[in-house]
Amino acid sequence: MKFYSTRDSEQKKFDSALVIKQGLADDGGLFIPESIPSLSEKDIKELAKMTYPERAAKILSMYLTDYTYDELLSDCKEAYCETSFPGGAAPLKNVNDNIYSLELWHGPTAAFKDMALQIMPRLLSRALVKTGEDKTALILVATSGDTGKAALEGYKDIDRIKIMVFYPESGVSKVQKLQMATQTGNNVNVCAIKGNFDDAQTGVKKIFSDSEAHKVFAENSYILSSANSINWGRLAPQIVYYVSAYCDLLNSGDIKFGETVNVCVPTGNFGNIFAAYLAKLMGLPIAKFICASNANNVLTDFLRTGTYDRNRKFHLTMSPSMDILISSNLERLLCFTAGTDETRAYMKSLSENGSYTVSDATKKAIAENFVGYFADEVDTAKTLKKYYDTYGYLADTHTSVALDCAEQYIKETGDTKKMIVASTASPYKFAADVYKSITGNAATSDTDALDELSALTNTEITYPLRNLTERKVNFTTVIESEDMLEAVYKFM
Repeated sequence: MKFYSTRDSEQKKFDSALVIKQGLADDGGLFIPESIPSLSEKDIKELAKMTYPERAAKILSMYLTDYTYDELLSDCKEAYCETSFPGGAAPLKNVNDNIYSLELWHGPTAAFKDMALQIMPRLLSRALVKTGEDKTALILVATSGDTGKAALEGYKDIDRIKIMVFYPESGVSKVQKLQMATQTGNNVNVCAIKGNFDDAQTGVKKIFSDSEAHKVFAENSYILSSANSINWGRLAPQIVYYVSAYCDLLNSGDIKFGETVNVCVPTGNFGNIFAAYLAKLMGLPIAKFICASNANNVLTDFLRTGTYDRNRKFHLTMSPSMDILISSNLERLLCFTAGTDETRAYMKSLSENGSYTVSDATKKAIAENFVGYFADEVDTAKTLKKYYDTYGYLADTHTSVALDCAEQYIKETGDTKKMIVASTASPYKFAADVYKSITGNAATSDTDALDELSALTNTEITYPLRNLTERKVNFTTVIESEDMLEAVYKFM
């Protein structure tokens, strides 16, 4: 299996180890596989009999063909072990007749990013060896809250790797900020920026495309890489849990083989939902993808009109991991649908004008699989309370957005297929907003809200978040977004 850049009309091919090591293509594009491997009926039935680590190794081996199956199985068993994922990774819970919650937050940082970022450091370590790399990998991460902590936890104290995380100073929850600020490890650094997530993401991309900076890195024996979902090594493991969810539905008898399901994903950077789309292209019986947005509904508008326009008001919401106006992974879908030349033109227009409009043919092709809905702050809170009061299901704010959008889709279309809703974070990561949504009253403080939510709902605080306020704060730096490169040099 080879990979090429979404912006390269010549489609120069690269092995997966190099793609994972490099992260972003030299032309600024994202790497995609040259072909999509197929899952046969026999394959899916065999996967249904496997454990999660075995399912992960099987799927990854179909894309990462320069890794051996035994290497991948060993890494998956370590990544998804009971210590990191008590009770098992990615459990599927039936919420009501139609809706199943795919809980992706049972890992060491209580967010879905753990599902990829517990395995990705292992893939990168092997990639350094496979490519004969003698330099240290410097991981740069822009985060809207969850990726940063998950990456820090995954990469801490790993040899020949250093990691630096940038997050918007006022764009993450107090719990998310504390999780990052109290991070330990001798190879990590965390820095807040004045601005929003898009500013952080743009800053990281600028560093990746800065040829002079790359010379400085090379002179100091560093290479750059990424832990964001722009890196194929982050995206590929996310395919697994959608396949796993379908297998679990088969095993429980809730569906028969070949029966199609729908998937609803709370969406910011478009990586999580694109991974589900790849599962469908492989042969998983999925009918529709419901792209769920919050008040920053740039994707909803795009899916309905064909115009992507980031020139709009930016909202800080109670679902901050979705407070994004530049959805990087949408570029991969555009390339699959429209090809490299159109994609390159769209990305050029986005960079220069902040917008682009796809062709009618591309809009129609995307609409065959994707529909967009959004939930504002009021509806997010109402839905969160409804699901707790009516079904006894405690959701976080991002999952509530997805539940609301799933209901909108079902009501509008009458489609009663089983719906897999990606639950992307523990309710305790956003305890203050969850508590207020249920009770109508503010918690004593953002951190006290964890204990207050636990007492209210008679549920346990998710294990990675216990005693969070008692941990030592190690990182307090705040910089302007234009000073990110200087901060990286200082860390280096």
